[in-house]
Amino acid sequence: MARKSFTKENRPSFPARAVITGGMPYGNKTLHFGHVGGVFAFADVYARFLRDRIGKENVIFVSGTDCYGSPIAEGWRKAKEAGFEGSIEDYVKRNHEAQKKTLGDYMISLDLFGASGLGHSAEVHNRVSEEVIRKLYEMGHLEKLSTAQFFDEKAGTFLNGRQVVGKCPVEGCKSEKAYADECDLGHSYNPINLIDPRSTLTGDVPIMKNVENWYFRLPRFNDLLRKMTENAEKKENVRPVVTKTIKEFLEPPVTYILNKFLDRYRELADTLPPHRLIEEEKKTSFTLVFEKLSDRDKATEILTKNGIRLREGKTLVPFRLTGNIDWGVPAPSLEGEEGLTVWVWPESLWAPISFTRCVLEERGCGEDEWKKWWCSKDSTVYQFIGQDNIYFYGVAQLGMWLALQSSDMDKIDPADTGDHLSIPVLVANHHILFLDKKASSSGEIKPPMADELLNFYTPEELRMHWLGLALGQRSVSFCPKHFDPDAGEKDSDPVNKEGFLLTKVFNRIIRTAFYDTQEYFDGIMPARPVSEKMISDSEQAVLEYEHYMYTTEFHQVTYVLDSYIRNASKYMSKAKAEADKSDDAEVRAQYLSDMFHMIKTAAVLLHPFAPTGTQMTADYMGLDDSIWSWDNIFSTLHDTVGEGHRLKFLEPRVDFFKRHPSQFEKSAEA
Repeated sequence: MARKSFTKENRPSFPARAVITGGMPYGNKTLHFGHVGGVFAFADVYARFLRDRIGKENVIFVSGTDCYGSPIAEGWRKAKEAGFEGSIEDYVKRNHEAQKKTLGDYMISLDLFGASGLGHSAEVHNRVSEEVIRKLYEMGHLEKLSTAQFFDEKAGTFLNGRQVVGKCPVEGCKSEKAYADECDLGHSYNPINLIDPRSTLTGDVPIMKNVENWYFRLPRFNDLLRKMTENAEKKENVRPVVTKTIKEFLEPPVTYILNKFLDRYRELADTLPPHRLIEEEKKTSFTLVFEKLSDRDKATEILTKNGIRLREGKTLVPFRLTGNIDWGVPAPSLEGEEGLTVWVWPESLWAPISFTRCVLEERGCGEDEWKKWWCSKDSTVYQFIGQDNIYFYGVAQLGMWLALQSSDMDKIDPADTGDHLSIPVLVANHHILFLDKKASSSGEIKPPMADELLNFYTPEELRMHWLGLALGQRSVSFCPKHFDPDAGEKDSDPVNKEGFLLTKVFNRIIRTAFYDTQEYFDGIMPARPVSEKMISDSEQAVLEYEHYMYTTEFHQVTYVLDSYIRNASKYMSKAKAEADKSDDAEVRAQYLSDMFHMIKTAAVLLHPFAPTGTQMTADYMGLDDSIWSWDNIFSTLHDTVGEGHRLKFLEPRVDFFKRHPSQFEKSAEA
């Protein structure tokens, strides 16, 4: 792989403050490996890096359980059928506590893992939800629409989103399951277009009844979203999958119809709103392009009434803010209506603001302190998500953030008044597959739960492996040997590959340096000027690492770490051999000074990935937490501790980076 060259003069700039958010897991489940390996591990490494890079007091890392919505209500209903006796709050709390414990076991260092429907975070979240919706309403960005909702006549009830299943009507969608108005790949559509709907309560085909709800006028922000997307494409730290996906939703409203309906369409063409017909050779369908969404909706109604089946293309549609299910954030009464709740997706988009406010309240900060984190140009919000959620965070959320800009709503870079919500950096990963197939807790391929993996691997081994997967570029399969029925007894375990860098190579480097210091220098670290070669190699590794952290290319970061540590291992083997051969104290002192500089540098770079092992390294070296600060990243240990610095005594065969006990058991059996 070709190596780029970086210098101290072209280092990237990081914000003065940063908020890190991790996608919120639903409150109807515990965490499977994808939650941690596809999102939280990445968010945590970045949060830890920024704490070291810009100061831990300048970083807030938040997430929480997504307590509301139809998946939770449906999960509780099924749990009760299986014997669960508690309330829906009890059900959510049980799952929330399990999620929180799992994240702790993986060393996910959240400042707050809240819950949108539980405790103090719920109180703050309800308040924030009312503030956002009222402001959007007062600024003229909401409209009340009467839309059809599924109703199960046998059960005598309206159906929430997850109580209806069918096939997604969006052209080209490969979703395995579609619900009332969104599929499991994130596509939104008019419920009347859901293909083959069925009630999960009775199995019957539900009818449609009209209900009124509040919607955000998202389509009016099409042009501004397009400008912002074009601007984002020029930025190094915005992944192509983000801008590509957003642009798919900024196309004009279109409808796709099978060619077998072409003659019937021609008979009805004059009754349809203005549109353009596109016919292409070798395609099984033709396309109707409309100027306005309302024209497409009217055409859809006419076509479906006349027996013509169709699929819709992606485009901006009004974004629903309220719903009609009981379990949800109470919606404000805007025009006298009562009993509405906030639809789960919009309130989950501003939940990180609620959680940030909770953190700052706990710190005793003022009521408006959160704006310094979410509305200031010297602060950046990094949102770690899966690619299926780009529509919600990159389109719907961004549209609402733009709408809340008051008089500057026509600008992609409004004035820094301290009130305009900043545009977040979306760090979207592609799918993390399981044994080469998409894993979903609701699909046919059941992924291992995150807790199960810890029976065979340490958290640091898993973190190193997941961060090494190039999920920012493509979907990648997770193939742990212990869960692969096709793995042979003698096959290596792919998950251990990155971990061996720590448990074998780096462990050996640290132990050798300590043992030689104890044997030849009575445990006093030699204080010789570090060689120019080691200084140069270390600086280049730091600069490369920093660049790839800025661009969130984590697989490249792990490549830098791998190269740096393995090259240092080669240097150590040669230098130690020369010292042993010559038995020259100065030669040995020089090699150890070089190695301790390398160990210190590597420990700082590894600190976000492997916090336990690196902290143990610092403790044995007698270094305090200032070692992690990037203010000292280019300093040598001689600059930091001076001469006569004693190391903590290292007993034989001590590991700074541990392997899981099960791996030793397998080795013993072999």
